[in-house]
Amino acid sequence: MSIWQALVLGVLQGTTEFLPVSSSGHLVLVPWWLNWSEPPLVFDVVVHLGTLVAVLMYFWRDWQVLLRAGLHALRNRTASEPEARLLWLIALGTVPAALAGLMLEGLFETTLSDPPLAASFLLVTAFVLVFSERASNSERTLTDLQPADALIIGGAQALAIFPGLSRSGSTIAAGLTRGMSRPAAARFSFLLATPIIMGAGIKQGFDLLVGGEPLGNGMVAPLLIGFTTSLVMGYLCVWGLLRLLQRRRLYGFAAYCATFGTLSLVVALFA
Repeated sequence: MSIWQALVLGVLQGTTEFLPVSSSGHLVLVPWWLNWSEPPLVFDVVVHLGTLVAVLMYFWRDWQVLLRAGLHALRNRTASEPEARLLWLIALGTVPAALAGLMLEGLFETTLSDPPLAASFLLVTAFVLVFSERASNSERTLTDLQPADALIIGGAQALAIFPGLSRSGSTIAAGLTRGMSRPAAARFSFLLATPIIMGAGIKQGFDLLVGGEPLGNGMVAPLLIGFTTSLVMGYLCVWGLLRLLQRRRLYGFAAYCATFGTLSLVVALFA
């Protein structure tokens, strides 16, 4: 892997992991467009670690409060505090994606490198974003969330196992259809993503250890670049999206997904 490839893929992972445009879809389509070979597993582990560090850095105060409230709730056997209740809802919302990852891992691996499928699911992401904006008509906050809301948003996150179907786009859209405000839906989306990104990273790291994939000569610099760029871009995109959604809608992201998805699909099928 060259330095240039590591830079591009690190920026791509950090940017698309949190923007509602599908990181998995872009990591299939962009290397395909550029005629690059699939990056080694160790690189995937490192760039996912970068995005995990980014989201933990941004929300470290939130997680500190949530975990403290969760421990207090366990000691007192009550979840009356809003923070403890939110932590429980995050755990509940994580269940569908965790089950999907375990049950559909084989299907995910067979479809991961299919450009036409990834392009098609980008079109689905575009539709979902537009539909959610049309269906959004309320301003519920995180304190208004109910268990049914967490399961529905978590179910949307589980569907994003397919490349091209954006995880953040699906969860934010599900939040909007449940009456949440855009900032609240985005914040819950990022909090909900944290355990899933962590779990995926642990799974990839385990696969790396079991597979015994050698690091290879000249991989240290690409790994450092991939980690750094995914971390920096991930942090900036979380920061930027939360502010953008305070005053803007999701139509721009939908237009991008529709354009890139259509162009990629046409080229994949007819070129």
